[in-house]
Amino acid sequence: MTINHPQNTLEQLGITLPEAPKPVASYVPANQSGNHIYISGQIPFQNGQLFSKGIVPSQVDVDTAIECSRLCTINALACLKAEIGDLGRVTKVVKVGVFVACESDFGDQPTIANGCSNLLVDIFGAKGQHARAAVGVASLPLNVPVEIEFIFEID
Repeated sequence: MTINHPQNTLEQLGITLPEAPKPVASYVPANQSGNHIYISGQIPFQNGQLFSKGIVPSQVDVDTAIECSRLCTINALACLKAEIGDLGRVTKVVKVGVFVACESDFGDQPTIANGCSNLLVDIFGAKGQHARAAVGVASLPLNVPVEIEFIFEID
């Protein structure tokens, strides 16, 4: 591993990737097409348990939702590593789609999405800069406040 290898950066950030979360329905966690890996929507599991449930901001505060966004990202990276073996193969984070279960008048989805985006840039540097959607929705699976899907490019 080189000094800038994503695994080294994860260690410097104090992040240990968990085992890739198992699907909670009928889908695969990762699917490769050409040199792109599509990661199914990840929810905020931590140590096998949901980190938070509810609607932002009435039941889940923004800071907790930001942490959920980070956990979704960590889980996605675990799925990615399980699929490709080495995060050093990532050449680009192409796009993330961030879904926030929120009140209809809530408009701060981009702040919550930054929990994901900032972590990806911290880990991958310029390769982590990506296109993004941050969307408010009425509800998400298992009543989680955040779900995120990802597209990575690999060598």
